[in-house]
Amino acid sequence: MSALSEKATSFAALHTAPEILRVVNIWDVVSAKAVAALPETKALATAGHSIAATFGYEDGENIPLDVMLDMVGRIVAAVDVPVTADLDAGFGNPGETTRRAIGVGVVGANVEDRVKPFDEAVAAVEAVIAAGEAEGVPFVLNARTDVFVKGGDRPLDDKIADAVKRGRAFLDAGATSVFVPGLLDADTTSRLVEGLGEQRLSVIGFPRALSAAEYEKLGVARISYGPLTQRVALTALQDLAIDLYGTGVIPSSVRELN
Repeated sequence: MSALSEKATSFAALHTAPEILRVVNIWDVVSAKAVAALPETKALATAGHSIAATFGYEDGENIPLDVMLDMVGRIVAAVDVPVTADLDAGFGNPGETTRRAIGVGVVGANVEDRVKPFDEAVAAVEAVIAAGEAEGVPFVLNARTDVFVKGGDRPLDDKIADAVKRGRAFLDAGATSVFVPGLLDADTTSRLVEGLGEQRLSVIGFPRALSAAEYEKLGVARISYGPLTQRVALTALQDLAIDLYGTGVIPSSVRELN
């Protein structure tokens, strides 16, 4: 078994551990190294939105794939923990994009369905898993369905049923977990876990959402934070700039992280 395959296997196992897998999203080498230095860090996830913003692109596959993968590869090379990448919807070819991501050392990914037709969405998952198998890596796919974030005013019951239908199909096709982004309350989360199975649902942490510990009690496998971590960092930077335009003093609590 190759070192990359071993890393993928260990990463997959984190999804079925009793503790919820907490993955802090990063967007460049220095943010990755700062988070990876913490003993609690078991894996890292890139945030596609944040990487795109770093280079001045809007989210949604507007950043050239080569540029995105170059940054992801730099992140992988800078840390020892497993790295999973946000591959958006696969940049037009989920299988080939996955193969290239594996080539820079990635062991897992988010790939979103954008509420495409059911069969098309399942085929994309199958292509990702097949790419991993062809490369000899048990690729850890966090298959994302956007039925909540793009579902508009559809009734909640319909959204849950659609997410469960798609999620089960993604799991059957080889996905490790099903990512359902959205502001999920306890009841909705419980219904999704019931439909998908325990340690199968992946969620995003939002302000005013449940805590990681609360999601853990409900049987959620994984929590990540998408572009919110970069927004927190940028908020801190902007707030500091405001202070510097005022008092002009750097806080003594600043740590040398670069």
